[in-house]
Amino acid sequence: MGLTLQDLTQAIRNRVDMDMEVSVAESIAEHALGFFGFSNRIIDNALEPNDRNLFYQLQDYDLLTTESEETTLWDGREWRIHYWKFKSNASQYVGRGSKDDEDEDPYAGLYEDVPQTVWREKAGEEDDWDEPLF
Repeated sequence: MGLTLQDLTQAIRNRVDMDMEVSVAESIAEHALGFFGFSNRIIDNALEPNDRNLFYQLQDYDLLTTESEETTLWDGREWRIHYWKFKSNASQYVGRGSKDDEDEDPYAGLYEDVPQTVWREKAGEEDDWDEPLF
């Protein structure tokens, strides 16, 4: 997966609230990433109830997912192990802006820096700058 602290911080802001302070999103991202270390998944048993609630919230925002596997114990019982991992599409939320940004015209303001004299010249209007004032 390879989400960095900055990537997850931005993804959290994009999915939860773009007005969220960066420091708040960063602390949430840092807390979540702290469980993973160098692994791409962690065992659910490692989480305290408050941490598990955070992971459920991140799952609701489509950033985390769960998986489980079953194994047979030496005495024949089946044992299920639950894991948390970042969704493979979580990185798609890193570069996305808020929903309001999606409706914004990317070309708005494109010609704002073009001087008015260029517009007059292209429109065939004559400038009065070379005429005498008196």
